[in-house]
Amino acid sequence: MATVHFIQQGKGGVGKSMIASILYQVLGLLGKKVTAFDTDPVNATLTGFQEFKEVKCLDILKNGDIDPRQFDTLIDAIMEQGPETHVIVDNGASSFLALNSYIKENDIIGILEESGHFVFFHSVITGGQAIADTVLGLRSLALGFPETPIVVWLNPYFGEIVMDGMSFEEFKVYQEFQNQFHAVITIPQGNKATIGKDLETMFAKRLSFKNAIESSQSIVVRSRLQRYRNELVEAVTSAALV
Repeated sequence: MATVHFIQQGKGGVGKSMIASILYQVLGLLGKKVTAFDTDPVNATLTGFQEFKEVKCLDILKNGDIDPRQFDTLIDAIMEQGPETHVIVDNGASSFLALNSYIKENDIIGILEESGHFVFFHSVITGGQAIADTVLGLRSLALGFPETPIVVWLNPYFGEIVMDGMSFEEFKVYQEFQNQFHAVITIPQGNKATIGKDLETMFAKRLSFKNAIESSQSIVVRSRLQRYRNELVEAVTSAALV
């Protein structure tokens, strides 16, 4: 049946929606049918990509508070997805605990798996000041759902993924949960003044790689974005998500 990708991290502003948009595009490039749900009650970033026709915004707020019953609508929609479909759920930091509690209390993983669906959690570790918080978010996810595979995305945009001189594979969280980590994907980095600026502009305008490449007047920018997109396709393919 469907493969479900929950993008989960309790720390905000670390690249969850960027990862959701990358996954949406790369899976499409690999010929997969993709649909997505944006459940971020604060920043519905994924919905902002006008080219992403299969993204639905799910309002989980009621009177200003998160209403867990709204997640019923999400799960019902996932259950209706056809075979070979990839479903991406872009969840916000503000609803991280609420969605995790809902999934656990209602045995959502069991319900999905019993219906033939396969479930991945995706979480991001970022460099810089937020690295410790993102590690805690990943550990919380691994402890809460010990039987569910996790794809870890390393985002070095804000700094190296290093703590006390150790790389991610040397972190305690990796040593403790490495058997649960289905794959570790490092988001490609390049010169911040060139490809970094290209990507910053692309995401700020909520453009897909296809649109950004086709709309750029610079052959050099088009070439950089094409090469970067190819690196992402290779990284996701190597992670064996399809």
